[in-house]
Amino acid sequence: MHEHIRLDNHGSFGMQCSHKVSPEGSTTTPLHFILFSNISVRVSNELGAAHPRTAKFAVVVVVLTSFLIGLVFSLILFLARTVYPSLFSSSEEVQELVYNLTPLLGTCIVINNVQPVLSGVAIGAGWQAVVAYVNIACYYILGVPLGLILGFKLDWGVKGIWMGMLLGTVVQTIVLFVMIYRTNWNKEASIAGKRIRQWGGETDDKVNDIEK
Repeated sequence: MHEHIRLDNHGSFGMQCSHKVSPEGSTTTPLHFILFSNISVRVSNELGAAHPRTAKFAVVVVVLTSFLIGLVFSLILFLARTVYPSLFSSSEEVQELVYNLTPLLGTCIVINNVQPVLSGVAIGAGWQAVVAYVNIACYYILGVPLGLILGFKLDWGVKGIWMGMLLGTVVQTIVLFVMIYRTNWNKEASIAGKRIRQWGGETDDKVNDIEK
């Protein structure tokens, strides 16, 4: 029909399309927030109890689980991309754009499933300040301006805005992944134990299984 569709002056078409394909309203959104909170609590508890191997195992399990869940939903959308747009809009223009954006939507779902989990791990390990700086730098300083440039300056429309913000989230996910991958969990468990003693808590040396 046409090579690409531009945002109109009022942004109504872009808002309509983003509502149809935005992953923020997807089925996986409540799930990855649940995983985010659960892994944050689990990691902090295991490190506080001096169980670094258990904390590391929990991280591996939840990251793989969230990735696979996102991948399954993405594959379902990709295989049904000729069907599901018509369930939400009768406009052929919207259906065509949603069809073209479905691969981007699938990628976004996978990334948005993994990134909150990695943030939860980092927060559970006590890196709240680092996570905040990473989020601000990658998303608000890199992703949002890049999306505005691609969407309006280069005239890529909805796809450009979405790609810019997605790239910011991808960079954020990579940074968090590298941080967690390089983590010395024995050291983190020791640091957690020191914090507990500093704040007046008690650690049970009898169940301490920190690897020497």
